[in-house]
Amino acid sequence: MAELVYPPVIGVARGMFRALDLRFDIKGTEHLPQRGGAVLVSNHIGYLDFVFCGLAARPAKRLVRFMAKESVFRHKVSGPLMRAMKHIPVDRAAGMDAYRHALAALRSGEVVGVFPEATISTSFTLKEFKSGAARLAQEAGVPIVPMALWGTQRLWTKGRKRDLGRKHIPVTIRVGEPLTPEPAETADSLTQRARTRVQELLEAAQRAYPVRERGAADSWWVPAHLGGTAPTPAQALAAEGR
Repeated sequence: MAELVYPPVIGVARGMFRALDLRFDIKGTEHLPQRGGAVLVSNHIGYLDFVFCGLAARPAKRLVRFMAKESVFRHKVSGPLMRAMKHIPVDRAAGMDAYRHALAALRSGEVVGVFPEATISTSFTLKEFKSGAARLAQEAGVPIVPMALWGTQRLWTKGRKRDLGRKHIPVTIRVGEPLTPEPAETADSLTQRARTRVQELLEAAQRAYPVRERGAADSWWVPAHLGGTAPTPAQALAAEGR
């Protein structure tokens, strides 16, 4: 079936990137398979992360079907677009429907995008991963492609006003080699392997990031362990009421 909506939306996104003059540093895009199913997993630090993950898949000419919370699909603007781009709604009270939908997409050769942390990390460090991405990869018999994003939190993230008028923001993206599920591997083991690899890619992206904070007022986007004023992981969890 022809993709009537996704390509134009990509065009609009690219136009926005050009208007903002975002400075992209993307490496590892060759690791995304050019055909066949795959689960794309990434860290989650901003509301626009799905856009940047999708951008990294374009050199392979792949369209990523993201799993996203069901409320996004009920919005009068984003809802029709999300459905037309064949993204997958996730109702946390009835998660099996989304799981079956994603599994069918993988088996039909699609790339499914998952943020295994489930929510944006306000500490900008890697949270624990849910096991759904690993279980999907195992059941569909497809690889997991790990990815890390850095800099996207500076545009729009949880607890901060969006700053889409600020230009020249660097965005660093690293894509890793596919992880193939082992025959006797548990979902927990594969989940931990994926998390370890995303952590390595995240650290590489942070090292490569071309700018640093400009004093205390500009350090909110830098994790506490790197000298910034973002909440620590413990503080972030406490704020979430856990």
